[in-house]
Amino acid sequence: MLSEKSKQELLRFLITGILAVGTDFSSYYLLMDLMSIDMAKGTSFILGSIVAFILNKMWTFESDAQTAPALLQFSLLYTTTFFANVLVNHLTLAWIVNIHLIGFLFATATSTVLNFIGMKFWVFKSDGSAQSEQSNPAETFNGG
Repeated sequence: MLSEKSKQELLRFLITGILAVGTDFSSYYLLMDLMSIDMAKGTSFILGSIVAFILNKMWTFESDAQTAPALLQFSLLYTTTFFANVLVNHLTLAWIVNIHLIGFLFATATSTVLNFIGMKFWVFKSDGSAQSEQSNPAETFNGG
């Protein structure tokens, strides 16, 4: 069972994610005829990441962390998930020819899971109750 704080963060993360993915998705489809598929996916991912940083810092995790260090951590996390996203998209398209939506969805699902974990327990962790959740992430799911 999730703690109340974690439930609220998860709901806000999902709403923020919808907005970020909407940015990613729409820019991907606008750009894919203008550049290579991998470049279009990479560019759209970066645009969605900008939306995600702002909303997750200010709203989802209500972080009071200084912006510069949080942005550095967020950038490192998103650099990692960027490569995972583009790789999953590329491999899916290589295996399922001309079904761009499937590649996009697989890539997005992969980076979403990795990003929530990284943001909750590293980038936007709070000093209070999240410290105990950081040391024991299982408590997040046990109401602790």
